[in-house]
Amino acid sequence: MGKLYAVIRREYWERVKSPWFLAATLLGPLGFAAITILPAVLALRQGTSNKATSVIVLDATGAGVGDRLRTALAGGLRSTDTSRATVRVMAPGDLAAAETTATREVVAGTFAGYLVLDTAVVAGGPVRYAGRNAANSQDMDLVESAVRQGLLSHRLGAAGLDPLKVQQLSNMRTPFTSEKLDERGRGGSGVGSVVVGYLIAFLLYMMIALYGQTLMRGVLDEKMTRVAEVIIASVKPDTLLAGKVIGVGGVGVTQQLAWIALGWAIVSFRGPILGAFGLPDVPVSLPSVSAGALATYLALYILGFTFYASLFAATGAMVSNQEDIQQASLPVTALLVASIVFMQPILLQPDSTLSRVMTMLPFSAPVLMPLRMAMVQVPAWEIAATLVGMALACAAAIWVAARIYRVGLLMYGKRPSFGEVARWVRLAG
Repeated sequence: MGKLYAVIRREYWERVKSPWFLAATLLGPLGFAAITILPAVLALRQGTSNKATSVIVLDATGAGVGDRLRTALAGGLRSTDTSRATVRVMAPGDLAAAETTATREVVAGTFAGYLVLDTAVVAGGPVRYAGRNAANSQDMDLVESAVRQGLLSHRLGAAGLDPLKVQQLSNMRTPFTSEKLDERGRGGSGVGSVVVGYLIAFLLYMMIALYGQTLMRGVLDEKMTRVAEVIIASVKPDTLLAGKVIGVGGVGVTQQLAWIALGWAIVSFRGPILGAFGLPDVPVSLPSVSAGALATYLALYILGFTFYASLFAATGAMVSNQEDIQQASLPVTALLVASIVFMQPILLQPDSTLSRVMTMLPFSAPVLMPLRMAMVQVPAWEIAATLVGMALACAAAIWVAARIYRVGLLMYGKRPSFGEVARWVRLAG
């Protein structure tokens, strides 16, 4: 027991004291917050360009749609802004020559682009735009919206309605919120449940993938430098494997707890943070998470990490160089990545047969079950069956990995075949 504790302590403190671990632990939530806030800041400051209204409107409708479109570009019927749009009214037969002239002006930089309104537009035909800012999605959204408003204003006027009165009545925004209800009662924001579930699933996936492969490469490094030969002279291979899995898994738990604490602090003080960037405070309604759910998440992580870490460690013991490790670890990595593939179907239909099956399979349950638990009330028997199945899968993975680890750690040379690995498992005592 003392040797197991020594291995755990070495694996844990060697990684926790690393400056890279400290940097990732501190900067992880800050980086996530940055990529969440910065796009909003840039979009707020950039907005639409001035080129969006610096256009030529070639109006061949004969119904004054061009003037209404210029009004919409200027900000609507009540706006006092002066649109930079230039309306040129003409007969339908003069459109071709007008387009040629407008193209030359756009190429020369006098205008950003031009719109073509022919007689078919009034009946619902297409509106054509050509310009330098055609690839600017915000500008195109503004122009498209102005075209819709201009045509609507024309059609309302033709129907004998007051466009201003219709605009006042139709521009009302109604706040909408969704709340999750289940057998336990009120469960907080529905959107919040999806976000929290997705974050938990992604966090568990990232921790298992990151630290599982870290363990695999650590085993390979010790094997390549012959350090393993010295260690197993005083520690049994099974004890060494168990110590590595527990120690590296503890590092993952430590980092997750730190990220949760920092994330909670960022959410709690989001008002001053958003205010510093000139953004309004956004109310955040997080769903309630019971102590039982937290215990289940922790159990899923421990079992999932143990399952994959054992397989990754065995993979590191099988190969003898860095070139072979990627191909050798592909089957294990594919099992883990497969769980991500099924996240979207579970988000759409968390109670479907596919969702139930995928959240109970040992290789995908550590990632998908937390996601499903955050969205719907999962029956207790399904959670219990999942945990029992994962425990049995972990026992099988540890048994196989220990036998491979015991033999492969001292094997050098070419990468063993599947038949040789099967013989190691069968004959190792």
